[in-house]
Amino acid sequence: MGELVRFGVAVDEELLKKFDKLTVKRGYANRSEALRDLMRDALVQQQWQANEEVIGVVTLLYDHHARNLEAQLTDIQHEHHEQILSTMHIHLDHDHCLEIIAVRGLGRQIEELATKLIGMKGVRHGKLTATSTGRGLC
Repeated sequence: MGELVRFGVAVDEELLKKFDKLTVKRGYANRSEALRDLMRDALVQQQWQANEEVIGVVTLLYDHHARNLEAQLTDIQHEHHEQILSTMHIHLDHDHCLEIIAVRGLGRQIEELATKLIGMKGVRHGKLTATSTGRGLC
């Protein structure tokens, strides 16, 4: 981390009050911590949009009994072994499983992979959680 720099920001009073409440609710020590977090989040979003190398997690909730779904999921994971770092399979109950897939690669490739997985017949809910590899963040 580099040297800290102070700067001033002019904002609407109501906006600042709401931001301060959010800062407290989320447990930040002060506004500066909250602003740094927002800045980093904007930089991570930019990395995804710029198709840079990123990392993320795809979560899939699916019906264990869906015909051939587990085999199809495994096939796709093998086809994309360069982007898939790891998977965790959880048996939630007799009918449902949760698959957690750690992914890494170019933003667009990861989004396409996640869309393919989430759109499979038998997947009840899926989500891509995107973040950064940490490079370029302060």
